[in-house]
Amino acid sequence: MKKTAGRRSFIRNIGIGTISAAILPVDIANATGTVENPSNPEQPSAVKSKRPYNTAYTGDHLNRVAFPIGGLGAGMFCMEGTGAISHISVRNKPEIFNEPGMFAAISVKGKINGAKLLEGPVPGWKKFGQHDAGNGSGGATTGLPHFRNASFKVKFPFAYLDLSDADLPMKVQVTGWSPFIPTDENNSGLPTGAMEYKFTNTGKSTLEAVFSFNSKNFLKVEKGRNSIRSIQNGFILSEAGTNEKPYATDFAICTDDAATVVDHCWFRGGWWDPVTMAWNKVKNGEMKSSAPVEKDAPGASLFVQLTIAPGKEKIVKVMMSWYSPDSEQTYGKMGVRKEQCDPASGCCSSPSDLALDKYDKNFDGKFYKPWYSSRFKSVEEVTGYWKEQYNLLRKNSLLFTNAFYASSLPPEVIEAVAANLTILKSPTVMRQYDGRLWNFEGCGDNWGCCHGSCTHVWNYAQAIPHLFPALERSLRHTEFCENQDIAGHQNFRANLPIQPASHDFHSAADGQLGGIMKVYREWRISGDNEWLRKMFPMVKTSMDYCIATWDPRHKGVIEEPHHNTYDIEFWGPDGMHSSFYIGALDAISAMGKFVGADISKYQQLLAAAKKVIETELYDGEYFIQKIKVDGLTAQNPATVQSFGGEYSKEAKDLLEKEGPKYQYGKGCLSDGVLGAWIARMCGLPDIIDPAKIASHLLAVYKYNLKENLSEHANPQRPSFALGDEGGLLLCSWPKGGKLSLPFVYSDEVWTGIEHQVASHLMLAGHVKEGLDILRVSRNRYDGRIRNPFNEYECGHWYARALSSYGYLQALTGVRYDAVDKTLYIDSKMGDFTSFLSTATGFGNVSLKGGRHSLVIVYGSIEVNKTFVSGKQVTI
Repeated sequence: MKKTAGRRSFIRNIGIGTISAAILPVDIANATGTVENPSNPEQPSAVKSKRPYNTAYTGDHLNRVAFPIGGLGAGMFCMEGTGAISHISVRNKPEIFNEPGMFAAISVKGKINGAKLLEGPVPGWKKFGQHDAGNGSGGATTGLPHFRNASFKVKFPFAYLDLSDADLPMKVQVTGWSPFIPTDENNSGLPTGAMEYKFTNTGKSTLEAVFSFNSKNFLKVEKGRNSIRSIQNGFILSEAGTNEKPYATDFAICTDDAATVVDHCWFRGGWWDPVTMAWNKVKNGEMKSSAPVEKDAPGASLFVQLTIAPGKEKIVKVMMSWYSPDSEQTYGKMGVRKEQCDPASGCCSSPSDLALDKYDKNFDGKFYKPWYSSRFKSVEEVTGYWKEQYNLLRKNSLLFTNAFYASSLPPEVIEAVAANLTILKSPTVMRQYDGRLWNFEGCGDNWGCCHGSCTHVWNYAQAIPHLFPALERSLRHTEFCENQDIAGHQNFRANLPIQPASHDFHSAADGQLGGIMKVYREWRISGDNEWLRKMFPMVKTSMDYCIATWDPRHKGVIEEPHHNTYDIEFWGPDGMHSSFYIGALDAISAMGKFVGADISKYQQLLAAAKKVIETELYDGEYFIQKIKVDGLTAQNPATVQSFGGEYSKEAKDLLEKEGPKYQYGKGCLSDGVLGAWIARMCGLPDIIDPAKIASHLLAVYKYNLKENLSEHANPQRPSFALGDEGGLLLCSWPKGGKLSLPFVYSDEVWTGIEHQVASHLMLAGHVKEGLDILRVSRNRYDGRIRNPFNEYECGHWYARALSSYGYLQALTGVRYDAVDKTLYIDSKMGDFTSFLSTATGFGNVSLKGGRHSLVIVYGSIEVNKTFVSGKQVTI
């Protein structure tokens, strides 16, 4: 049965299901941040956040709100909780503290104090503490009149700001958004954004007012060639660059109102003359046009006359688009191109050798060029498309929004998933000229932080595979083609532009083994059997390399030193990497069986690995590491290449006493069965005893979840969580055995791991414990101190936090297998409605009173079979 969304969404029952009697409904009414934790007497009974989850931000909770608007891999700007525009990053790199001096304003005629910025009150941290604050923050717009009351609500990708002020008889709602349409990566990757200003007359007489949108030429660089030129109903800020760095960028701002008046050049003068004179025009309600000048225009404004009868409203759409087709961005070291490479034998020099998909065109540029520059030739073309398709793109984005927020999942879950989807609009995500995805781990203030679509970090990210599967497959192509050598060694960081990588450092065991599981996932999501047949030889080469490198004696255990996501090497077998090994062996066995390969070796190793992890690496409560140096192929730890640097004399003494630096040994590691979680996210079954997995996760909950960190010593990177805040530690040693120098991040708190553990607990049926962890995590991101839409780790908008998308599958068991055209449902919370995205469409899956239904909102989803709680139901 194939279901397709027509002009209207519809519901059709596709079978009858049952709910296991062992599953109890979850109390999700408690959405104010309370954490009940009676099983851990070391913790107080509750933690409370004053703001209910997934509701509006007001008061102090507006302080740090900054919501990304832009295209996937195309750059962004942020709409702050007050309505201010900041974080403008449109030049192919992060510019996190770029406040452009851009502002919208209203001037109501006949009113005292009738001229105001369309922004709420200035947060305290902007008054002092920023760059240049000690000199008065000259020229900032914070000193101009603002609205007194503000409330900010998000329904991704839309943000809604409500403004009011006793001085003015009007309500204002500002809507910021940019296209986001699952399965449509191209329209979701446009270098565009919009701010819609809706004015409602709440008075008894007609309002006459002037709306204006004003901007400095924030693109201007020293010794550059800048200008402001004209576009229909607006203006274009432009910078052509310098002779040494001729990287041009254009930023267009226009409205949909044909009567728009444009001032292309603010007053030119010294001190703060330009902003002063621009504000004078706003305050006086002037609408004076001026033609573009040749160069050095300090800023520009557009004006729209408003006449609003009592009770009526007027909407002004401000559409923004940008174009920065070139950069000096390049990362990595060029490796040896694999000439005369035979993909059938497990070697691939480029995805184009196999015609794996539509984005596998060879791009041989020296520097990064964004994908949108292959589609559009100028900012005028981008703007034209944006205007022409605006209503359709808005409609389709709303289809996603309405489907996603139709969910009955706990509000803290919806908040966490939606908040981290903003990562896809941040500079963390890039898309090169040929359409292939390439990502940072996160964003430094002015640079990408940790380059190369790092496999051991992006392992955790679960959103893109479901929302934009073609882009996720492009990451697999890079890993198994350009990043993999003939022997199967993978460089876990891809070059930019994408090209053959060097192979002069360890492969990451978790990244490479995780990639094998993710190939299985991409196959099941896409339903493309031919794609799998093409990929399998490279995947087999990778698996064989992993065995030869980390389990050379075929014992079923990863014991040789293995580099991992903690930027060090573990020595000897451990639960974390054993779970990865088991997941990869199971995945390649399933894929190999399908393509007709001999999988006997992998199945034998899988059986051995299962035995080892369940006996030798399980202490009766949780999985551990057995540190090992002797009897390995590897040399002495003091001589092995590592990010930790050379062993000093003190370190060598410590080596003799305790063994290698940076291990976890008898510790309770939050990531201790990470591979098992990834396997489940990829559609693979539990191979490790589920009871032992659950025991490990409950131990992590018991020992590592701290409601108050005031007495926790963290000499590493404390700003992720500290003081009276709570968080889930990466590791603890409740039974002793903590080394003098455990792995380097062990005392930290990472949101990506919090979400991973919480969702894994839910998968195991421990929903309450999972929600406890999630609430503690989101309480830190309530807007007062941290931006709710920027979960950071090694940089802003850190990719690991996309593990939060796993909550959808964890709570509901909803998963679609495109190979078998099968829908799976396995609820851990009783009745529900939840969002489902597939390679061909998206919609909602519901379970109510034993009956399930599928609503297709966009595209189509063909379902031939349905399983509810493990039992096939009749269609």
